[in-house]
Parts: sequence; structure tokens; C-alpha cells
Amino acid sequence: MHSYTRAESRERGKLFRKGFKQSLADCLDPDIKRRIERIDRAAAERGALELAALHKVQADARQDLAAAKAVERTAPRADRPAAREARKQAEQRVRLAERAVHKAERG
Repeated sequence: MHSYTRAESRERGKLFRKGFKQSLADCLDPDIKRRIERIDRAAAERGALELAALHKVQADARQDLAAAKAVERTAPRADRPAAREARKQAEQRVRLAERAVHKAERG
């Protein structure tokens, strides 16, 4: 996964277009390729950190869901509606976290 900043995206696009024009003329500057690779490395490192953070959020959400299910199962009859609502909210957080992880891994 890559996570480009806006400035990196602009710079990379500019360098790519410049390199493309130079490659058509058969005089490609190796500095352009190095700068693009440097930007890609930085974005890949940032993306890996973000993906690890998303996995942690997902794991925490699953732990919270397991705890909410246990509380719901052991709650007295009067407290069950509140426990059920807490479980539903925990399930929603798990779904959102899974969607975010899936989106990050895919793209």
C-alpha cells in the first residue's frame, strides 16, 4: 500500500510527465527516476504504517465486540436492551474497521 501526500502526488505526476517526454526523445535523465523512486519508497513506508494501524484498530474492535457479546449474554433481564445496543454498536465498529482494512489492502 502506498500513501502519497498531495505534494508527493503532484511532484510525482510532474516528474512522470517530464520523464515521459524525455523518453520519447530518448534522453531520459536518471535523476528523474531516482526522485520518483524516493517518493515511492516514502509513500510505501507511510502506507505500511497506516495499514498496521488499521489492523490494530480492527483487532481492538473485535476485542470490544467479544466483550460486548459476553456482557449481553450475562446481563440481567432489565439490562439486556442496553447491552444489546452496545453489542450492535460494537458490530458496526467492526464492520467499519474491516471495510477500511479491505479498502487499504485492495488499493
